[in-house]
Amino acid sequence: MTLLAHDRYCDEIAHQVGQLRALVTSGADLSATVPTCPDWSLEELVRHTGGALRWVELMVRTRAEEEIPEERVPLGDGPQARGDAGVLDAWLAETGEMLVDALREAGPDAKVWGWAGILNAGFWARRMTHELTIHRADAVFAAGLPYEVAPEVAADAIDEWLQIVEFVQRTEPHDAARELRGPGRSIHLHATDTAPEINAEWVIELTEDVLVWRRGHEKATVALRGPLTAVLLAFYRRLPLDSAEVEVLGERELLEFWLERASFG
Repeated sequence: MTLLAHDRYCDEIAHQVGQLRALVTSGADLSATVPTCPDWSLEELVRHTGGALRWVELMVRTRAEEEIPEERVPLGDGPQARGDAGVLDAWLAETGEMLVDALREAGPDAKVWGWAGILNAGFWARRMTHELTIHRADAVFAAGLPYEVAPEVAADAIDEWLQIVEFVQRTEPHDAARELRGPGRSIHLHATDTAPEINAEWVIELTEDVLVWRRGHEKATVALRGPLTAVLLAFYRRLPLDSAEVEVLGERELLEFWLERASFG
């Protein structure tokens, strides 16, 4: 599957960080509970997201050959002062700049430790793009604001998740991944609002081994239809399947079963 260009991921990380910063300084209640991550407040979500970016920045900048413990990341937990939007914004701004600079300097092929079998900086540019894509949605929901994402980024986020589920099935056949096996069942994702060149349809076939997926329009056991952003959010379990924004056709139980057990992705 064709990925976005490395520079496009870097640009998107900068854009997403900018959007998240705008939310932090918008007057949103930093103590508000995040509805899609109810164990976190909005501030805790921002700190988690920024901490992940700083962790990746350190690994990319140092060309880490093994995982760096999170406790070794400078300011990985965020600024000491809490409840201060200005301080949190400054930390997030510095964090985004550090990561984008490190990724651009490294280029996509620089060798860096990774957990999904892809040992280069390009993996982390893509992974952090979608870490931000989804967690910014979480933040937007906490603030009660509308959410938008570029179609090519949304489509790539679905591609990446399917590739991660495939990797987990192949390398870590734990109970959740094992239960996703079984031939004769399939899932179709169908975005209804995108240009043809985005090709925003997916077919996911469950097999006795590793799932098989591809872009395309085919009849399946169950289909999830709606605008691409809504399909993305439902697939990442950020939007309920009974939302008016999406439509489920066929065996809804299979889709619910799959999403619950694929949450490790």
